[in-house]
Amino acid sequence: MSTIPKKLILKSLIYSLKKLNPIALLHNPVIFITEIGAFITTIDWIFFTNQNGAFYFQVAVWLWLTVLFSNFAEAFAESKNQAQADSLRKGRTETTANLRTSDGSFRTVSCKNLKKGDIVKVSVGEIVPGDGEIIEGMASIDESSVTGESAPVIKAAGTDHSSVTGGTKLLSDHIIVQIASEQGQGFLDKMIDLIESAKRKKSPNEIALTILLSGLTFIFLVVVIALEVFGKYFHIEFSVTMLVALLICLIPTTIAGLLSAIGIAGINRLMKNNVLAMSGAAVEAAGDIDLILIDKTGTITVGHRHATEFTLGAKVPLEDFVRITYLSSFHDETDEGRSIIDYLKNHHADLIPKRPENLKFIPFTAQTRMSGADLNGEIFRKGAMDAVEKFIGRPIPYELAVATKSYAEQGGTPLIVCDQTRMLGVILLKDVVKEGLSELFGRFRAMGIKTVMMTGDNPITAASIASEAGIDDFLAEVSPIQKLETVIKMQKEGHLVAMTGDGVNDAPALAHADVGVAMNSGTQAAKEAGNMIDLDSHPTKLFEIIEIGKQMLMTRGALTTFSIANDLAKYFAIIPAIIMPFFPGMRALNLMNLKTPESAVLSAVIFNALVIPALIPLAFKGVKMIPSKALVILRRNLLVYGLGGIALPFIIIKLIDLAINRMGLI
Repeated sequence: MSTIPKKLILKSLIYSLKKLNPIALLHNPVIFITEIGAFITTIDWIFFTNQNGAFYFQVAVWLWLTVLFSNFAEAFAESKNQAQADSLRKGRTETTANLRTSDGSFRTVSCKNLKKGDIVKVSVGEIVPGDGEIIEGMASIDESSVTGESAPVIKAAGTDHSSVTGGTKLLSDHIIVQIASEQGQGFLDKMIDLIESAKRKKSPNEIALTILLSGLTFIFLVVVIALEVFGKYFHIEFSVTMLVALLICLIPTTIAGLLSAIGIAGINRLMKNNVLAMSGAAVEAAGDIDLILIDKTGTITVGHRHATEFTLGAKVPLEDFVRITYLSSFHDETDEGRSIIDYLKNHHADLIPKRPENLKFIPFTAQTRMSGADLNGEIFRKGAMDAVEKFIGRPIPYELAVATKSYAEQGGTPLIVCDQTRMLGVILLKDVVKEGLSELFGRFRAMGIKTVMMTGDNPITAASIASEAGIDDFLAEVSPIQKLETVIKMQKEGHLVAMTGDGVNDAPALAHADVGVAMNSGTQAAKEAGNMIDLDSHPTKLFEIIEIGKQMLMTRGALTTFSIANDLAKYFAIIPAIIMPFFPGMRALNLMNLKTPESAVLSAVIFNALVIPALIPLAFKGVKMIPSKALVILRRNLLVYGLGGIALPFIIIKLIDLAINRMGLI
């Protein structure tokens, strides 16, 4: 706890006291019953105690502490989230914006006055005034204020990387942005609202568990009432405090006290991993996912074609090929053109010619399907095979035709390089698979999760990419409508589906998936459609999302198992100790040899209270996640937390009983 700010602890303690309001506890029936029990024992101690007042007083105090410890777990989680929200709020910078007027000129206005649909100009060094879509230009943008990542990103109009976030900073060029959200509804506002509202939203699983805990509470209430009836029949008088304390020890106060904290901590862990979840339900759904549909471009692959290798024509000198390829790409500012220059510099730097003069760049057009350069009467071109054949006036040589076919089967784009008379070679342009994916998808398989790639590419290209990335299956030549239809079909077959994507064409499928993870570098439409946003825009984050979702479910399951096992252990520990003064034959069932009924009950009450704060760190950190099948995880939890939950109360209650009697507390 030394690393936790004292202010945060103090604030949480104040929140805990405020939560003693019975109305505030209605959402948690088990702790609500505990507070009623604490109130009843307090009244019994003040007004009806004739002897052994120390016992009644201590029971009342420890029952109030049980409620406070439970409140503290939830209040601490909320306080951490509130601190995070306050940090984001302070980080927002009030800026001005260059708003386009009706006559096309720009005037400076406060960003507070911007409306959805307004068009603004952002220049180098300026702050983007609001969430929007780039409609003109391309720029390097510093998004560290949102993602925490210091490396700038390139955003451009007309691409799947065209959305910008308010509060980010332009590092180069200028862009024209159309504002996509009203004031107070931007990306950072949603992040703040999500964090602050996390405590008020319950997922379906959490609601179901609350109902189960309420049912168990009712069952134990019947047991205690039956004990009182049993006592009346045998003329045994059980005090109200004794019965209330027994009830509170038997109902599942441990998991009830930690339930909200587990859910809030799950969302908090996602935020620390740069993932914005739109709801707690989405986090839980991630833990149950068994099928992942992944978009190829920009998700599995980088999204830009890079030069990776080349094949020379017969009897073509390497020097000629490097020179002509370099000169034809020297002024080509496309990603492909830059990658060719980089490839040549990395592999054949000694053959690169001096900086050319009088070089005339010939840009790519849809009609010629080629680009290149002219230099002092020489003509250099690079382009598609059929376009180059038409330009030269004869078919491509056999050895280059073989290489072209091979490159296409690898999922790449073959680019032919030529001069005015010869075809010199073919370059492989390939959308590069992002690093770490093969290992990632292997971990998915270990968890029983199937991965399927969806792409508009032809089956040959799709098969090559899927093989390289380690994907289980793929769907080729898929349209946006088919992506949506695939999601719906898989859901009807009983799968829980996760979908990742970044483009406008991914939005319908993202909206219908159980977990839709949009890349932050993607379009505004994709981010609005998904129920999670990956601020780092990398598919490996999907494993972390699923891992955190599974970890949250595992933590809740483990602590529920521990809590119920605790209750059973306390039941068999306390009941014999309470009854043995009246039925000496029950002494054989007093396995822990607890001294008196009072010390047995007080020991159980103290243990019941202290176990909640002892488990708060585990609720926040989560149970260690091991990629494995659900049945294996269930067995492990039953072994560790089930047996541990039975054994621990016997040990701790006995130690507390010894301490109480040695210190003469009752």
